[in-house]
Amino acid sequence: PCNAKPTIMTCGEKFQDCKRVICQVNVYDMVHYGHSNQLRQAKAMGDYLIVGVHTDEEISKHKGPPVFTQAERYKMVRAIKWVDEIVEGAPYVTTLETLDKYCCDFCVHGDDITLTVDGKDTYEEVKKSGRYRECKRTQGVSTTDLVGRMLLMTKAHHSNMGRSDYQQHTDNFGSGPKGHSPWTGVSQFLQTSQKIIQFASGKEPQPGDTIIYVAGAFDLFHIGHVDFLDAVSQLSEKPYVIVGLHFDQEVNRYKGKNYPIMNIHERTLSVLACRYVSEVVIGAPYAVTKDLLDHFKVDLVCHGKTEVFPDRDGSDPYAVPRKMGILRTVDSGNSLTTDVIVQRIIKNRLLFEARNQKKEAKEMAVIQAMKRREEDKANERAQAVL
Repeated sequence: PCNAKPTIMTCGEKFQDCKRVICQVNVYDMVHYGHSNQLRQAKAMGDYLIVGVHTDEEISKHKGPPVFTQAERYKMVRAIKWVDEIVEGAPYVTTLETLDKYCCDFCVHGDDITLTVDGKDTYEEVKKSGRYRECKRTQGVSTTDLVGRMLLMTKAHHSNMGRSDYQQHTDNFGSGPKGHSPWTGVSQFLQTSQKIIQFASGKEPQPGDTIIYVAGAFDLFHIGHVDFLDAVSQLSEKPYVIVGLHFDQEVNRYKGKNYPIMNIHERTLSVLACRYVSEVVIGAPYAVTKDLLDHFKVDLVCHGKTEVFPDRDGSDPYAVPRKMGILRTVDSGNSLTTDVIVQRIIKNRLLFEARNQKKEAKEMAVIQAMKRREEDKANERAQAVL
């Protein structure tokens, strides 16, 4: 661990015990497990991860309207367990001056491309200086895809991505008129045991820990969830928070419509990336049973102030912990729900469609330019041989 203190110090003093300081800069709108995986990879390249997050104004200027406010995005990024510090209002174009200001050895970004409003690479300067590192983009997720799923309002994204209605979503949000960008397009996420291991803490509960169990969908893992889990973790000096995630079919039973937006595999990684979570139960039973409580040696069961839907037989899913006197209702002070986020998207549908089409058009222009450069080089080599 680094001995960085929130005081004005030189880089050498602030990070004296760190081998390396790194910086990751991004929009972080609708933070998902793809962002978390990038941050995990970035942290593995050094010892201390500083993350720059742009303002709403900067995002609107270069990309289009963000789904979440800058305050919400700052809090979401802080909640990711691999992040040590964030820079609020980071400039959209990453410069050497920015890296030096925050004592960063280099900058990390995914293997996609980020462009300014005029189509320039935002990392051009740091790339030329050799202070740029790249991590792999997580296949199968993007903000573009998630926005499209919410607008689609069917369950096609859970089972059959080849269906015509899902293909229409792909065409609207991941394909421009002149081709398909590998960075904006929609692809299928494939879960692996290795990915879960990379995200999991691997820590067992220790003597003296308070084992707290919470359950739900935790769909589109957002700041409302973060505030709830933060509040739950503050109920004990040594909390060990276990999150039970319901299977997709169960979530759809009690929420209806096209929920969940994210499938069980995606929700697992999203929740595991949160610093307030110790363990996840994948496919937890809807009713909190005595067997479950005994198995995990649960001390406390918590639920937010949102509605508790009855079980399939009409019974109270929290009847057992309620009778045992270990059920707590936790008020996080945040009323944001997945429904509210979906309404934000629907209200601004045309703006988000235009944003994604504009983004892909810029990306395709860059791809075409790269292809032309490679063709020119190939022609030059052929002429040299002749």
